[in-house]
Amino acid sequence: MTALFFPHQALADTLLACLPDAFDGAHDLAHLERVWRNVQCIAAEEGGDRALLLAATVLHDGVHVAKNDPRRAQASQLAADQAREILSTTGWESPRIEAVAHAIEAHSFSAGITPQTLEARILQDADRLDSLGALGVARCFYTAGQMGGALYDPFDPQADGRALDDQRFTLDHFQTKLLTLKEGFQTATGRRLAAQRHARLLAFRDALLEEIGETPAR
Repeated sequence: MTALFFPHQALADTLLACLPDAFDGAHDLAHLERVWRNVQCIAAEEGGDRALLLAATVLHDGVHVAKNDPRRAQASQLAADQAREILSTTGWESPRIEAVAHAIEAHSFSAGITPQTLEARILQDADRLDSLGALGVARCFYTAGQMGGALYDPFDPQADGRALDDQRFTLDHFQTKLLTLKEGFQTATGRRLAAQRHARLLAFRDALLEEIGETPAR
């Protein structure tokens, strides 16, 4: 079997076994593996404690809170508290547990917490990369489908004469969040990768608008 979290597969297996089963196709095992791949790519140039980063990666979405749940902004705090409990049973020392918890707390867009450590900056960048590019498009529409959202407003696709409402219209989410993400990356490597994926996201948005008879606004 492929080691998804090489070279820390044993640690990953231990931590994954402690997580509850809660399926969400946008925050599943494949998402964790992609974030870990992004983490490794960034850390290869920026540095960072790899074992600590692995723990933060595997546990960062340990508590699932739906996007339209009023507790959404608390999701990363809940996951951090869960990580503290899990890591305390595996022999980790308190300072390292708190470093993992901080990285988890700070990774969330909704929480609005500024990362204070290199590992927290790396995890935030690695997670946000998965909201950009082709994967960002796929996850965005998957989540909107789960929530019952429409693809776009047929009367005003670009919200020229109405307020943006990404709870109702998926295309609005590109403007309210996805196309703003590249400005907030924390590391030089993350910013470079984000620029590439932002361009793919923008190209998809523009192609969709053209196919529904709209001229993309810049």
